[in-house]
Amino acid sequence: MTARDILSGRAEALADTQGHDDAGFVLDDDRLTVDGEQYDREERAALRRVSGLSTELEDITEVEYRQLRLERVVLAAVWSEGTIDDAENSLRELAALAETAGSEVLAGVIQRRPNPDPATYLGKGKAAELRDIVVAEGADTVVADTELAPSQRRALEDVVKVKVVDRTALILDIFAQHAKSKEGKAQVELAQLQYLLPRLRGWGESMSRQAGGQAAGGQGMGSRGPGETKIELDRRRINSRIARLRREIKGMKTVRDTKRGGRRANRVPSVAIAGYTNAGKSSLLNRLTGAGVLVENQLFATLDPTVRRAETPDGRLYTLADTVGFVRQLPHQLVEAFRSTLEEVADADLLLHVVDGSHADPEGQVSAVRAVLADVEAHDVKEVVVVNKADLADPEVLDRLLRHETHSIAVSARTGEGIGALRALIADELPQPDVDVDVLVPYDRGDLVSRVHETGEVLASDHVAEGTRLTARVDAELAEDLSAFVV
Repeated sequence: MTARDILSGRAEALADTQGHDDAGFVLDDDRLTVDGEQYDREERAALRRVSGLSTELEDITEVEYRQLRLERVVLAAVWSEGTIDDAENSLRELAALAETAGSEVLAGVIQRRPNPDPATYLGKGKAAELRDIVVAEGADTVVADTELAPSQRRALEDVVKVKVVDRTALILDIFAQHAKSKEGKAQVELAQLQYLLPRLRGWGESMSRQAGGQAAGGQGMGSRGPGETKIELDRRRINSRIARLRREIKGMKTVRDTKRGGRRANRVPSVAIAGYTNAGKSSLLNRLTGAGVLVENQLFATLDPTVRRAETPDGRLYTLADTVGFVRQLPHQLVEAFRSTLEEVADADLLLHVVDGSHADPEGQVSAVRAVLADVEAHDVKEVVVVNKADLADPEVLDRLLRHETHSIAVSARTGEGIGALRALIADELPQPDVDVDVLVPYDRGDLVSRVHETGEVLASDHVAEGTRLTARVDAELAEDLSAFVV
């Protein structure tokens, strides 16, 4: 009996005991206690096939739209904690990531065990069964739903006999495809090199010591090498490139800080949009500002931050910044590389935390985003949870989210539902001017009049012979600058 038969033939028997049609197969009714939890023996002994992951084309007319697909992949995951729904949602997200990278997902399997195997991730026996699935499906790549240690990836490749890619490498590949700006490309390359450095491998003569003179196999003059192996040379070149990229990104950060400093000098409040990838952040930015930013139903479509000017209903200016999306287990190399970009969030006056209300696990998305925000020290920014895609979401899920998140609002960037209320909420949450002034500003000081209109609240305005008469509410700094013209 093949592994494929084992994996698919006993699903009906397990449906009665566990309530899952694709649970695996039953050995007996024994139970095994591990770390204080009880796992069914059949869960430990079988790979669980997850249905509905395949992205194989059904209609040949779709081929012209999918020409970039290069690989046929099988997904593999270890389920160590949480519910089976959590494990399957994570694997479905991995399938979406793989498809975004241009792959065709053929199958996905989950193994239940307390911890991943330190050698082959799935365990040697289950890795062999995974090899049978790879052969049966005609796959050329296995994608693991975690970041594998270098030794785990090599050992698993030795068993399954095809390329093994982990979740981190997959996300880095997507970022590399989507980066457009010079800064974005530099940040992605830095993250890729940091990931690659501990994973360098050498084969055959490339691992041998490079000697000079008579020691170099008697070759003599002209054969003297640098005294480094090929892998040592590669490592040194990568370290040099990493240092150069860090200097370049630091220079770009200076430009970004200068622009941000200019906005602060003009007392323009800032609002940052952050959230899970594909939650609708760019669509929301377009709806609020008419920015015309690229919108795609695709993971990580936005990598380069976009800052646009917006206006509250009462006429006050503020900036709105769209940022890169987050995801569960976002590689720490990316968080570090994109730190300068994510500072747009940390320095904002208000954070719009966008959540996909139609997602299977929106609460999980919220937790994942807040974990990354804590990494970049943005957890103290005033936050409004914007539950997007309200037109597609289950009303019960929407109600649950709005009750759980005390400072929240439901909108649909696609239909415009709730956008007016969101604009009013932004106006209420932004720093409010709190000093009342009554001034007569000479016509040669139009810059002050402009600042009052941009950052303050104009209550009355009149043009007289001596200048512009303004009754307004402004911040303390502008009130000081206007003090010489008080009526």
